[in-house]
Amino acid sequence: MKRITAAQNSPSPAGPYSQAVVSGNLVWTAGQIPLDASGSQPDSFEERVRQTLRNLEACLRAAGSDFDHVIKVNGYLTDPDQLETFNRVYREFLGHAPPARTTVCVSLWGVELEIDCVAQVIEHP
Repeated sequence: MKRITAAQNSPSPAGPYSQAVVSGNLVWTAGQIPLDASGSQPDSFEERVRQTLRNLEACLRAAGSDFDHVIKVNGYLTDPDQLETFNRVYREFLGHAPPARTTVCVSLWGVELEIDCVAQVIEHP
């Protein structure tokens, strides 16, 4: 059985998909981008990474999880030169016990980065 979750005060999905899906004791998040609930994004790439990770954290919390229970992260950047900044901000959120991660450079639809993850559910909201 699966449960669909959505974070309040987060950007709505841009298509026919859920922000996160819980099945058993795992949650899979959709890719999060650097938009806030109003549809705006920060000016600097560093702050866009922070906003994206805050959106990811909100999805996890809505599903009954948090960054301490993340197992795997996928990061998508549009420029290899962004990796140093991405890693620096990523460490602020997930650096204490880093999960497995894949980071690739791809062409995205008008955004510089996207992040999704898989985590263990620790509670049912």
